[in-house]
Amino acid sequence: MAVDEAILDHVGAGLSLPTLRLYTWQPGCLSLGFSQPVSHANQQALQQHGWHLVRRPTGGQAVLHIDELTYAVIAPLDEPRVKGSVLTAYRNLSLGLLAALRILGLQPTADSVYVQEQENSRDPACFQNPSNYEITVKGYKLVGSAQARRADGVLQHGSIPIFGEITRVLFCLSRVQNLSTAQEQLRRHAANLESILGKAPDLTAVQAALVEGFASALNLNFTPPQTLTRREEIRAEELARTKYQSDRWTARV
Repeated sequence: MAVDEAILDHVGAGLSLPTLRLYTWQPGCLSLGFSQPVSHANQQALQQHGWHLVRRPTGGQAVLHIDELTYAVIAPLDEPRVKGSVLTAYRNLSLGLLAALRILGLQPTADSVYVQEQENSRDPACFQNPSNYEITVKGYKLVGSAQARRADGVLQHGSIPIFGEITRVLFCLSRVQNLSTAQEQLRRHAANLESILGKAPDLTAVQAALVEGFASALNLNFTPPQTLTRREEIRAEELARTKYQSDRWTARV
């Protein structure tokens, strides 16, 4: 999270180029939406599994980052592909996601109905809730995304589950009253790449598909993968120390 915000700071200030960042988490981590109550997290269960807890700068509900790929799109607010309304940005960026999934051999669709993000939703897990331009395959939600918009830039986060039990997130939440019912509902609504493709795709293949998908659908020319600039590194270290590793931030709601 600190790295994404550090890049956002520099992209918004014109010091860094618009960025597509792809990453996994080690160890696993439950991320809460910007305004989601920390009470939604079952911190005892997280500790038992050795998983971390963090609060995102983006909205939405809880996501368990394990056996998945996280993407972050970061652009200045005047970038044509994200300029305008929140819905316009979701729609444009969904084109890249749709193209990427087609490269992987899927036939995805995107629901164009606008959904007002509700941080206190009855269902605290991201993949239990509808989202803007929700990416589905065979009726199953496959990508969960959320945005943060500032005066100078836009950050969109998304999670793509690759393999593993999709309902593991429920064990990390404190508001699950009937676990078996919640598991059944989540399995009806969401899936991962393995369950849809019949096999778990190689992580590098998923990453390559996302790069190619965003490039072709949004007419982008990506530079070769790069490390953070020194200024981004310094800012990320500062944000990690003063914000994302802080109980004040994590428990802000």
